[in-house]
Amino acid sequence: MLFRKAKISDIESIHQLITHFADKDLMLARSRSSLYESLREFSVADVGGRVIGAGSLHIIWDDLAEIRSLAIEEEFQNQNVGHGLVDAFLAEAVDLEIPRVFALTYQAQFFIKCGFKLIAKEDLPQKVWKECINCPKFPNCDEVAVIKELDF
Repeated sequence: MLFRKAKISDIESIHQLITHFADKDLMLARSRSSLYESLREFSVADVGGRVIGAGSLHIIWDDLAEIRSLAIEEEFQNQNVGHGLVDAFLAEAVDLEIPRVFALTYQAQFFIKCGFKLIAKEDLPQKVWKECINCPKFPNCDEVAVIKELDF
């Protein structure tokens, strides 16, 4: 398995992954347009040229980044694919000297297993919410916030 930065040719696979879980109300949907615009933030898990997992690291400010749109094909779940992508995002945050990484998620237990801790969404800076205004669930967000402080 290879963890790598996403390419244009991965967009359709990433979109299908996210849409599959969004249709089950397990994550928020993303348009193809938003995926193209944020392509450089995305990394994928690749097995033999097949994208089996994806997610992104979005920089919020000089001290904070967010893991977004993390999705793993069901047949590859519980095989450390998600952990591998999270580890890649955390390493990227360290390289960028970003000391805190958070996620808004419906899968808090997964992130806790990756070393994150639960926090109140209200404890996150207001700049985190600038994109929430476009979410269909705004202002009634039912995601849970988790955060990890990085050592470097």
